[in-house]
Amino acid sequence: MHALSLYELNSIVSEVIHTTMSRSYWVEAEVSEARERNGHLYLELIQKEEGTNTPIARASAKCWRSAWSLIGPHFERVAGLQVRAGLQLMVQVHAQFHPQFGFSWIVDDINPEYTMGDMARKRQEIIRQLKDEGVFGLQKELKVPMFAQRIAVISSASAAGYGDFCNQLSDNEYGFAFSIELFPATMQGEQVEQSIISALDAINAEEDAFDCVVIIRGGGATADLSGFDTLLLAENVANFPLPIITGIGHERDESILDMISNTRVKTPTAAAAFLVNNLANTLGMIEDAQTSVFRYVQNRMQMEKMRLQRLSTGITMQFSMMKTRQEGMLDARFVRLSQRISEALSEKRLRLEMISNRLLPLADRKLTAEKHRMELLAQRVESVDPKRLLRLGYSITYHNGRAVKDLKELSVGDELTTMVENGIIKSAVTENIINKRKRKA
Repeated sequence: MHALSLYELNSIVSEVIHTTMSRSYWVEAEVSEARERNGHLYLELIQKEEGTNTPIARASAKCWRSAWSLIGPHFERVAGLQVRAGLQLMVQVHAQFHPQFGFSWIVDDINPEYTMGDMARKRQEIIRQLKDEGVFGLQKELKVPMFAQRIAVISSASAAGYGDFCNQLSDNEYGFAFSIELFPATMQGEQVEQSIISALDAINAEEDAFDCVVIIRGGGATADLSGFDTLLLAENVANFPLPIITGIGHERDESILDMISNTRVKTPTAAAAFLVNNLANTLGMIEDAQTSVFRYVQNRMQMEKMRLQRLSTGITMQFSMMKTRQEGMLDARFVRLSQRISEALSEKRLRLEMISNRLLPLADRKLTAEKHRMELLAQRVESVDPKRLLRLGYSITYHNGRAVKDLKELSVGDELTTMVENGIIKSAVTENIINKRKRKA
């Protein structure tokens, strides 16, 4: 019996496939894995059983660099996203069987319109489910606080859009002060959903520290925004207790995140402008209210003056002094009210000036106190300086480099060094001196 070699068998299979499956086929499938290497695209395609997540078919596909360099940019430009796991694709493939590497489908083309249609269907299904759950409009019921200045920001720390947002707030024409805290998150790719949800959880843990949340994306490319079109992210945003402002930075149709948020703007700088305008509108309302109060008081005082004038026509001269006094009191009250209104307008500015003026005197007083303490320490050091005691007529006797404090430490023959102000005296201990000291002791 003659057996074929494996190469011969694979060559027969290759010839059969090349002969019987020479044309290309359009195939609908879901991407379970997509990776690029050396300019080539490698795909794992699956088909799931309808209504379940159970795969009923699998296949590997490759798009060589020569084709992918044209197909990839076209797909991203039309569909607005990158080929990744989870997308439904319509790919044109032809069969290839290599005796050494085996069977694979070779990708000739990808239809971006099909993927766009599938994404649109998924978006509509998510929107329908959110409306059925009754959460689609929850964020719209919240109001951005009139004095929204404590801002929690969800963005990539290195994104240019985040820097633009911060600069826009700090350099606003009104001089408003904002407190910004960044909660870093991935804003592109497969990790968008979980990363933003984690950031929302962190903000929710300290909800009372913020007035609103801003979700911004760093501008630039508009590809791969599907991470903002997920049900789980939309549910988290819809049920969030603080108003959420989105500035994803793209010009195409709104994402579901945009639809579900409290306020949607196009760019990070537009989000900053919205917050500045919100405070500006509040300031305008306060100034209008102040003007209304001022005018009301002014009109009321004028009416009271006129009423007093009318009453005074029927009053005899003996009450003229009373009338003058009342008018003076009314004038004084009017002046005081005017002053109070002016003081209220400048209160914030004065407070800042007072704080600034306090800092320098406090620093000066601290330096003066420390200088005085150093002088006292210097005096104390000088008072115990041995040289000072020598100048006063005292002397110090040393034995082996140590000052002699007790005669019992000395023995006959010990050499002593006595220091006086202008020199040193050398001496020795004698027996008679020791005996005398002992008798005295």
